[in-house]
Amino acid sequence: MKILYFAWLRTKIGVATETVDLPAEVRDVGALVAWLKTRSPKHADALANSTVVKVAVNQEHVPYDHPVGPGDEVALFPPVTGG
Repeated sequence: MKILYFAWLRTKIGVATETVDLPAEVRDVGALVAWLKTRSPKHADALANSTVVKVAVNQEHVPYDHPVGPGDEVALFPPVTGG
């Protein structure tokens, strides 16, 4: 699975992208974010408040109960405002 990090998530984690092999128990976005928090202290810090982390799977915004699989591209980003 390819993970993309944007804005301050990228800054806090220290990488823009990473490719990961999912554990079998990771089947949805919520489980993915929980698992990503265990990858490093930087991941844990950046994803500590998951209520502000938005997610897109294969370029489509999805809720945390959306299923994920090994071939997906998952983007994590903070809320976007415009004006």
